[in-house]
Amino acid sequence: MVWKAIVWTWPFYAFGALYVVGPVLAGLLAGLAFLSLYLGPAIRADLRATGSIPLPVWGWIIGMLVMLVALWGGHLDWGLGLKKTIKSSIGWAKGWALLALFPLAGAVLPIRREILVRAQCKLGLWTLCIAPVLLAAPYLGLPERIWTSPLKAVGGPGPEYFSVYLFTFDPASWTPRWQFFAPWSPFAALLGVVMVLFALEERDRRWMAAGIAAGVLMILASKSRMGLVGLVACTIGPRLMPLVLRSWAWVALAGVTASMAVVGPWLLRQAEAGIAAFKGARADSTRVRATLQRIAHERWQEEAVWFGHGTVQPGPHLVEYMPIGSHHTWFGLLFVKGLVGFFAFLVPLVWQTVLALYDAARGPRGRLPLGICMVLVLLSFGENIEIEAYLLWPALVVLGLHARELADESRADSAAVATPA
Repeated sequence: MVWKAIVWTWPFYAFGALYVVGPVLAGLLAGLAFLSLYLGPAIRADLRATGSIPLPVWGWIIGMLVMLVALWGGHLDWGLGLKKTIKSSIGWAKGWALLALFPLAGAVLPIRREILVRAQCKLGLWTLCIAPVLLAAPYLGLPERIWTSPLKAVGGPGPEYFSVYLFTFDPASWTPRWQFFAPWSPFAALLGVVMVLFALEERDRRWMAAGIAAGVLMILASKSRMGLVGLVACTIGPRLMPLVLRSWAWVALAGVTASMAVVGPWLLRQAEAGIAAFKGARADSTRVRATLQRIAHERWQEEAVWFGHGTVQPGPHLVEYMPIGSHHTWFGLLFVKGLVGFFAFLVPLVWQTVLALYDAARGPRGRLPLGICMVLVLLSFGENIEIEAYLLWPALVVLGLHARELADESRADSAAVATPA
């Protein structure tokens, strides 16, 4: 199921079905996980649970249930009515719930990391084969959008989740940008980063090359600043973690720190100039996002501290009518679900990231989980993660799988200590 769902991403996209496939797959895998835990050895061997649910996965499950409680609290506080509460709860089931269900499946079901890695590389090959048509489309006079699937009747954040695009025009510069199988370009860039992270784990050099090439193409063609940052930080950062345990690395760091007294002011000026150029590359986008965040923060602080407003609200002309509570996970959580929702996501994410940092410092097993955690953190500062979980699910499965690996290692170590010499 996992293999087919990844490899068939482009056919699913062609039918506008990706937004449906994600939640359905989450429900099926979670159902299998609970069935496997309940039946134990009575279930067939290739579906048996690999162990109990690890503590970090319990963190995601409890956190996302608290998120639902925060949603109900916000709806009650603002009197949004039963109909809107039910609709928002269904939205929770198709969004935030996936952040618990996919790690659960990865932790309990016998899903192998190699399957996920090879499937992502095969998806990369699909992408490279389709890319020439996508890249040539704006210059051949082809339309931006091919069609919108009737599946939009099931409901979702917007029609773009069920539409098939060849490309889109950037309204600021009127130049083409490509979003591949994502609903918009910046998200496609982060999916490209995830593809590169998976491809770096592939042992076959040809499949690795396909995955890396496709991921880099998605980042460059999307013209996303966030994607470029992620490509560098999320691939190099985890590979530098073993240096934390090396004494010579700390000595080198001490030398670099001492040299900052001389070159520090110059580096600070260069960094400030680089940040200004980074923001200026898409000045309109930066302005709108900053204004949305300021409005969301002020209204959260003044109107709904604990449970938020229950839902996003239309923004003014100043932010081009973008919904308040969108384009930023953390400000969005504060505005929509208050402090309760904010910490319901923060705690399991920090927990998972600390475990990945620890494991990446010890060896290569932690590189992919840490890279994924870094992508989630980066994505949270520019997008709303919950409405993108339906495409991030292979990465979420890896987080559960990694939690299982650490739990198995801990049990093995405990057994070794308990066994007399």
